[in-house]
Amino acid sequence: MEIEFTLNGKVTYAEIKDDTSLYDLLRAKGCYSVKCGCETENCGLCTVLVDGKSVLSCSMLAARVDDRDVVTLEGVQKEAEEFGMYLAGEGAEQCGFCSPGLIMNVLAMEKELIQPEEDAIREYLAGNLCRCSGYMGQMRAIRKYLARGGEAR
Repeated sequence: MEIEFTLNGKVTYAEIKDDTSLYDLLRAKGCYSVKCGCETENCGLCTVLVDGKSVLSCSMLAARVDDRDVVTLEGVQKEAEEFGMYLAGEGAEQCGFCSPGLIMNVLAMEKELIQPEEDAIREYLAGNLCRCSGYMGQMRAIRKYLARGGEAR
């Protein structure tokens, strides 16, 4: 089956099998920021944006992105770098393996939630597993990032 979709701002074509996951397609297209840590929708490492909403690419069939917009970390480098500075400033970057999925969810959350309280942030990010942090540094970085410039977003 052939599909056409926009990947990080570029119209993209792919010949896929019916059971190809979005994760496998994105990796084949060179989007190496998309990681797979569980294949069971439990870790958030494979998070990408589909039409602006965060999606776990390991559990979505690639055929479902036909005529849709897909964004990976490679497509939001400026925003990712800005948030990454907040993570580093709080000592929360650790090994970085989970960072792409976390960053994609934070960027989606920023657009979706208005002035989220800590409980709302925790709920939004509940599916992001980090094996080497205690999450406190990440939470500080997220709150500072969302409140940057003196206004919460």
